[in-house]
Amino acid sequence: PVWLMTNRGGGGGVFIIHRTDPGTGFLCSRRPFYVEPRNIVDHDPQERISAEAAILNSRLHYYSRLTGSSDPLLSPPNHVVPQPEEIYIYSPLGIAFKIPEGDQTSKNSSLISIFAIWNTMMGTSILSIPWGIKQAGFTLGVVILVLTGLLTLYCCYIVLKSPRTIKSVDTTDWEFPDVCRHYFGKFGQWSSLLFSLVSLLGAMVVYWVLMSNFLFNTGQFIYIICPYPVIHPEGDDCGSGGGGDAGNDISFGSYWSKTNTVPLYLIVLLLPLLSFRSASFFARFTFLGTISVVYLIVLVTIKAVRLGFHLEFHWFDPTHFYVPEFRALFPQLTGVLTLAFFIHNCIITLMKNNKHQENNVRDLSVAYLLVGLTYLYVGVLIFGSFPSPPLVKDCIQPNFLDNFPSNDVLVFVARMCLLFQMVTVYPMLGYLVRVQVMGQFFGNHYPSFFHVLVLNLFIVGLGVLMAKFYPNIGSIIRFSGAICGLALVFVFPALVHMIPLKREGRLTWLSAVLHSFLIVIGVANVVAQFFM
Repeated sequence: PVWLMTNRGGGGGVFIIHRTDPGTGFLCSRRPFYVEPRNIVDHDPQERISAEAAILNSRLHYYSRLTGSSDPLLSPPNHVVPQPEEIYIYSPLGIAFKIPEGDQTSKNSSLISIFAIWNTMMGTSILSIPWGIKQAGFTLGVVILVLTGLLTLYCCYIVLKSPRTIKSVDTTDWEFPDVCRHYFGKFGQWSSLLFSLVSLLGAMVVYWVLMSNFLFNTGQFIYIICPYPVIHPEGDDCGSGGGGDAGNDISFGSYWSKTNTVPLYLIVLLLPLLSFRSASFFARFTFLGTISVVYLIVLVTIKAVRLGFHLEFHWFDPTHFYVPEFRALFPQLTGVLTLAFFIHNCIITLMKNNKHQENNVRDLSVAYLLVGLTYLYVGVLIFGSFPSPPLVKDCIQPNFLDNFPSNDVLVFVARMCLLFQMVTVYPMLGYLVRVQVMGQFFGNHYPSFFHVLVLNLFIVGLGVLMAKFYPNIGSIIRFSGAICGLALVFVFPALVHMIPLKREGRLTWLSAVLHSFLIVIGVANVVAQFFM
């Protein structure tokens, strides 16, 4: 780079430094780094201009007299360029203020970092937590939720500190896929990409199923085809008000079906949104996720207060209205929770902006505690307040909002908030898929409209097919969570922890056994999903 100096401060000794970009030739301005001490406004006498800065200023005076020459050797060398801590903002009024380093201006407090992690993890999985607890049994479900939270927290801690274990290269800007590539080569890079895509595509499929569900129930609420919960003459004791299609109105049902028509209607809205070159517009609506989760918590609280608790403890033998406390279907909950506590692929990025890096582990632990308490609160209240009798506990739906009728105003508002939020988040997920796929195969995030259209048609088609033939978000979440968690939550973190210790000769047998057991848990979690 070539540095040019121009005197902008008259006789005050203020210099603006310019750097010419060798690729474009354009001038890139930098702020003045030196002012006379009398012009500095600062209450701290320790923040005065240093002697080194004064010497640099004199050197720049010298180099500024040589800039008329065409010889690039007369440009100031790198050691003359001032350090960031010596940069000041100069005012035309003759005063100057010292500016902080660029990294510090964008740092977040611990509270904001904790909230960012909580907000990122609060996704669609929260709707399936009560169903997962029902599948595992109330007591076993609560125990599994706590243990899974602790296990994923430890693995996330390994991911967070993994770049610092590599001493041979600069890992300042590394993410976890870079760490995997360092230890496992191309296999680590491509496998981390593959499992990351599994989590993204799984989330997009769940979003499509849920958007179809919410749009269908919104249409039912507006049309008012069924002002009371549907009574099933076949003897169904579930009494779900949002689980069927359009009820008795054949003409309305032929055009407004949750599995046959509504998933197709979404194509008209979402396919054009997926084709946007940038997702920056949709990023403005991320606050809706927080509003939706807070409203869900309020909704759950109101419903629990109105319905009261309906619990009986039957440890192993089921009854007509209640499920046992321990059930063999518990792997369905572990699959859901693996995705519910999944933040491992972006935790390094989130914590880079933490102002106090020494508190990263504490802030991560507090965030996981809040996430676990939120899941526990929603799961326990919905399961406990589900009215049994007259309804059966085993009828808790994978989306607990389906247990409320379409004409419930509070639930209608929740569905509308979630629907609008998902419409804005879905294109962002599609953008992430496009960036990863197109970037790896074509080296360009938007190679052509045709390439993007083919990818978008595949994504949309996958969502439509699942919404039509298998609209069970609980099973979709547990499969995608178990599969992506196998690599990014269990296997890679365990190996990344053991490999450097092995190379340094500090890996103990106990540590090797325990971290190998993490890999076994991840494999067992995936295998068990196929037998449920």
